[in-house]
Amino acid sequence: LLLLSGVSGVAMAGPGEGTGLGIILGEPTGLSIKKWTGTGQAIDFGIAWSFSENNSFHFHADYLIHSFDILETDGSEGRIPVYFGLGGRLKLSEDEDGGKGRNNEDSLVGIRIPFGISYLFRDAPVDIFMEIVPVLDIAPDTEFDLNGAIGARFYF
Repeated sequence: LLLLSGVSGVAMAGPGEGTGLGIILGEPTGLSIKKWTGTGQAIDFGIAWSFSENNSFHFHADYLIHSFDILETDGSEGRIPVYFGLGGRLKLSEDEDGGKGRNNEDSLVGIRIPFGISYLFRDAPVDIFMEIVPVLDIAPDTEFDLNGAIGARFYF
């Protein structure tokens, strides 16, 4: 990504602005996209693979609010925002292998409530993050689930 952005002449944005593209590892594992919409506000998207119960594609979108005051730093090395939000997920059914689990035959639709912490590097267009996300699946049945992951994104 660094090479492509330098060659193509795309201006790199710092974390806290622009759009970030990276990876998320855990439950789910895949691509993470974050678009800052204002000071302390962002929309986060995930296109990933879920390994819980039955393997399946997982898509999510969250509206996030960041607080830069909870873990204050002097800003010389970076910033550490704590964030929370509200979003949704779609977990597509995977019924090819005849496995057991609640999304073996039905796709799941749920409400996500992410809580996390990021580290925004001062001199690099990169952030790292970790989050825990309670999920309330509302279709086809109401059931509680939990996601958790770490990740990193490059901003352009």
